[in-house]
Amino acid sequence: MSVSGPLQVLFREITIPPGGTTGKHCHHGQLVGVVKSGTLTHYAPVYPGGVHVYRTGDSITEGRGYVHEGRNEGSDPLVLWATYMTPEGKPPAETDLDKCDRPH
Repeated sequence: MSVSGPLQVLFREITIPPGGTTGKHCHHGQLVGVVKSGTLTHYAPVYPGGVHVYRTGDSITEGRGYVHEGRNEGSDPLVLWATYMTPEGKPPAETDLDKCDRPH
């Protein structure tokens, strides 16, 4: 995991209701997260088959550049603790997919 230059660190507790989504996005830096409760279905090109399911207590890392999306496909709220390590001045999540490094 590497982020060059001045770094900003941000912690968020994210709650996604059943049927909700993070929307497609990428990161300019790194994300480290823990599923506090619920189930996260994570769609990303880094997994065989393009999807991985994280459950309560599981940790997740997201790298720089690739487009991905988290969904709550369960029946309970999903609560994710996320720490973003991002180059100074960049958003924690980039929703303008044209600014993502890898194909989407």
